[in-house]
Amino acid sequence: MRILGCLAAAGVLMASPAFAQGNLDKLSQFKVTGVTDFTVVEQGGARAESINAVLEQVKLPPGFRIGLYAIVPDARHMAMGPQGVALFVGTRKTDMWVVTDRDKDRVADEVKSFAPSIDFDIPNGPCFSKDGFLYIAERNRVLVYPAAEFFYESPDVAAFNVVAEGELIPEGEESYNHTARVCAIGPDDRLYITLGQPFNVFPPEKADLYTRTGIGGIISMNRDGTDRRVYTYGVRNSVGMAFNPANGELWFTDNQVDGMGDDIPPGELNRQTGPGQHFGFPWYGGGAVRTAEYKDDTPPDGVVFPAVEMDAHAADLGMTFYTGSQFPSKYRGGIFSAQHGSWNRTDPIGARIMFTPVTAEGEAGETEVFASGWLTGTGEYLGRPVDVEVLSDGSILVSDDLVGAIYRIWYEG
Repeated sequence: MRILGCLAAAGVLMASPAFAQGNLDKLSQFKVTGVTDFTVVEQGGARAESINAVLEQVKLPPGFRIGLYAIVPDARHMAMGPQGVALFVGTRKTDMWVVTDRDKDRVADEVKSFAPSIDFDIPNGPCFSKDGFLYIAERNRVLVYPAAEFFYESPDVAAFNVVAEGELIPEGEESYNHTARVCAIGPDDRLYITLGQPFNVFPPEKADLYTRTGIGGIISMNRDGTDRRVYTYGVRNSVGMAFNPANGELWFTDNQVDGMGDDIPPGELNRQTGPGQHFGFPWYGGGAVRTAEYKDDTPPDGVVFPAVEMDAHAADLGMTFYTGSQFPSKYRGGIFSAQHGSWNRTDPIGARIMFTPVTAEGEAGETEVFASGWLTGTGEYLGRPVDVEVLSDGSILVSDDLVGAIYRIWYEG
């Protein structure tokens, strides 16, 4: 077992491709790999104290409080197991983490590497089925882990291909850009995955390939990987989606085109009411703002514009519907979403949690800032929120990949 201290670099040793594939083959046959070590992340201490000191600057509505839940290096998207045993956390690097709160005091007791014998490649997007299957969408692969809440205690974790390496997107389209996938299980029990396209605005010669494969959209498939379909078109780079539990509609964030100015185009929170809808990219860079590259071309018929236009370049990422009962009634059924913060704006904006009410009819109300304070007046980032997850007690978790932490926000009244 390797201990990762508060100042140490995170990460398990990289295996060769042949070694890693051999391990996956063994795990798929319930055989041991010989890997025995975990990376364990130290909790508490001076690192925790410094993080909590920053959290004292976070502004919340009256009655709410925030505290450190876990130190998790490079923490990105989160998925809590249906039994509430463990939280699984992805990264944009090569690590997956599993977080356990054994005494249920709403502070993590243990953070360690998940499935350390597997060679991950941007395992950003974990999601669970209701019957306890964990799916992880990587750059160009999707794996499933049956009974992950049970097997995570061992370095050897039962794992199977849903989409084999090199088959999620064409290998020639693999990129370092816009490759943080997210996934969700829909009300139809199908697996949905976002596929960001790698360009700021892709060239016309890519259009047919991207339309066929779902790059720049959202795909769906059976949970065994069969019957792949393109569900959503015209998406630049979505890194957050969730199904409305009230009516089954898909909502997702999308990041708008860069380099068009500080205040345009707007970020997007989108509502999809059926399969095959087109959300405007690349003809529109965000909202109804046309891109220079496609300004003389006719957009597709029936483009769906955002349900909510967010501030430009705030980088809207993870989102979730609030299904708890701890928070006041105004928050129930609404959307909490994370803004990572801008990198290409004269005056940075974002690094906060937003709340959007959603009516019983599925309409979005007025979005408001729920949590802020990670961006100082001088433009320094003290944290960069990525994702939001609802805990069983009705509090919410917020991941932060700059600090390498997960925060808990709860309501005391």
